[in-house]
Amino acid sequence: MSKNFNIAILGCGTVGSGVAKILLDLDHDLHLRAQKKIVLKKIVDLFPSKSAQQYQLPLNLFCGGGKDLTKEEASAFTKEILEDKEIDLVVETIGGTSDYLFNVMISALKNGKHLVTANKAMLAERGEEIFNTAIENNVSLGYEASVCGAIPIIKAIRESFTGDKVLEISGIMNGTSNYILSKMKEDGLSFDEALSMAQKAGYAEADPTLDISGGDAAHKLTILLRLAFGAQVKYDHLYKEGINSLTKDDLDLANEMNCTLKLICFAKQTNQKIYAAVRPMMVKNENILSKVNGATNCVEILNQYSGKHHFVGKGAGSLETASSIVGDIIFAARYDKQITNIPEEVSFELADADSVVLPYNITFVTEDYPGITGLVTTAIGRQQINIDTVSHNRHTPEKSKAVFSIATMPCSLSQIKKAIADIKASAPGIMKEEPKIIPILN
Repeated sequence: MSKNFNIAILGCGTVGSGVAKILLDLDHDLHLRAQKKIVLKKIVDLFPSKSAQQYQLPLNLFCGGGKDLTKEEASAFTKEILEDKEIDLVVETIGGTSDYLFNVMISALKNGKHLVTANKAMLAERGEEIFNTAIENNVSLGYEASVCGAIPIIKAIRESFTGDKVLEISGIMNGTSNYILSKMKEDGLSFDEALSMAQKAGYAEADPTLDISGGDAAHKLTILLRLAFGAQVKYDHLYKEGINSLTKDDLDLANEMNCTLKLICFAKQTNQKIYAAVRPMMVKNENILSKVNGATNCVEILNQYSGKHHFVGKGAGSLETASSIVGDIIFAARYDKQITNIPEEVSFELADADSVVLPYNITFVTEDYPGITGLVTTAIGRQQINIDTVSHNRHTPEKSKAVFSIATMPCSLSQIKKAIADIKASAPGIMKEEPKIIPILN
């Protein structure tokens, strides 16, 4: 077997401490799998005693001998690691998108060190230079843990599907939102009640904005777009819509239409264009994604030749995410300079959402009088939209409003917008609220 393969960990919080534990616990097994002895040489963390406590890590592994560090001291130790020719691979589990951390990651690659990270935000927002730097310096960039934690979706696309062509991606990639929607459906909770429960259970942060707005899921989808399609889609250009506007009535209407509301990462390529979005979708109950509940993640890949594949598992967690990082470490140790980081980039444009053909569900809140459903469906038909299902008309207690949903066959969003404009023009003031339009995932 070859010489030792030396590792340094930058940031030893929830995930970094899990990486250290696995490296120490599976020392012999990892040696055999990598065909090299994997040696954890150094850890940099501001609060070593606190970090070591969770998994009883030896304090002598921490730079500074185990004492708490100032930011200046941590930066100095990090600089030493980046310049240390004995360190073969750096694990980055600090997180965030700061200029400082970006420069640390670039410096590690330029110094000929492999880099493994779970930092989805950095790769989604500033990944182009990071990927290019890895290629230019002939080192590997491991990022399995950045998308859906323990689910091996990166390796599946990068390695297992190289003999095929990815046509479509759809998935539940944010456990917090999925937990909230599951509780709203199962227990009849309001959004605020379900969010509070998610926070108490540790699934949602005190500030849950990134999760419930679709931002976290969009980071993951941005990374998969690069990998699956070779598409350089900027995170800021990706359509993002969260779950905070969804109500119990929305979930009840979805259930009546034989669907379940989920926050879905969706992307498909057609004619050198990509439609990509993170948004609530009404998932047909025969689709496996409708059955994925709690904080679980699930990604569905549709390939041209091999059809559909489903990847289900834990999308977060200390040891779950750490196991993916350790997998990337072993891969880098074993194959070293033979690794190819990313596919060739292909010139794709983002498709205009108004032109993409999908089935939609439209929820109307209108004045309550006989014939209102017929008026609406007739206007929809005038736009050459075929109707699949019409829900029951739900009358409000004071009978001032009617609430009902119409599920369409595949059509464009522009057709739906024209139908809504037609209704407003032919019956001014009939709509009490703007119709809620949600795509349907079959």
